[in-house]
Amino acid sequence: MDNKDTDTGTRRIGAPHVGAPLAGRIALVAGATRGAGRALAVELGRAGATVYVTGRTTRDRASEVGRTTETIEETADLVTAAGGTGIAVPTDHLEPDRVRVLVERIGREQGRLDILVNDLWGGEHLLVGSVFGKKSWETPLADGLRILDLGVRSHLITAALALPLLVRSDAPLHVEVTDGTAVSNRRYRENLYYDLAKNAPIRIAFGLGQELAEYGGTAVAVTPGFLRSEQMLAHFGVTEETWRDAVAQDPHFAVAESPHYLARAVAALAADPDRAARWNGRSTSSAELARTYGVRDVDGSRPDALAYFEDVLYGGKDGSPDDYR
Repeated sequence: MDNKDTDTGTRRIGAPHVGAPLAGRIALVAGATRGAGRALAVELGRAGATVYVTGRTTRDRASEVGRTTETIEETADLVTAAGGTGIAVPTDHLEPDRVRVLVERIGREQGRLDILVNDLWGGEHLLVGSVFGKKSWETPLADGLRILDLGVRSHLITAALALPLLVRSDAPLHVEVTDGTAVSNRRYRENLYYDLAKNAPIRIAFGLGQELAEYGGTAVAVTPGFLRSEQMLAHFGVTEETWRDAVAQDPHFAVAESPHYLARAVAALAADPDRAARWNGRSTSSAELARTYGVRDVDGSRPDALAYFEDVLYGGKDGSPDDYR
């Protein structure tokens, strides 16, 4: 992308959101094209926030992920429809100059940033051929390093350039989205590059928690369970409405959760005035946050995929996915 495209996101003002706990708050969801990032943007908007949504797939071009069915403009529209203000800004977070322009724009338009969500990834297309079932030395080096770029370097670039604006807030919140908690990721994540990419955000949140404490801030790493993202649904050939049909292909999918489960939980955390004492420097899951804040998934359930995997899949305990919903 050329730098001139960075300011093509349009500002769309939604209807007033009465009683919204995040009304007046400014959020950036980096990596909001689809999946958890999109849902996080929408639920922050539903709570009344102004949300800048970024990503590499727009209505005019697609990222290396290769999906044209979701765009950041569509995410911004969904944020506004939910009651917030969605602002789409095409951004490749591996390009520091692009991120710097983004942060300068938020500072110019809003004066501060209250919530930064690092949901940057986009490496699923590398996993099947280059990661799963392969030793690290069997993974093409270029693919392994790309995984670290997408899952670690992009997070560090975004944090480094956005945190000076974030600490202007009276209650800064930095959210690192990853796959697994510090506890669940004590097991090797199948491949060295993937293991590093999914553990690094946990350490980023821990470290930034130390640095943000003097500003009254909170840094937390969060993970969904078995996520029913658009890509996962497409993998199984189902939709959100028919997702249970995929259980025939993978029985463990019965414990899957929608992206809005994590997103609702994070929105509740963002509205919690005591969040620093509860969560700063920690890693947590959608299920733990849901229990804490009384959140449920879109179907009214409260799935805990990580507990299911720990108890049943790895621990040998008798149980079914339904026992963990």
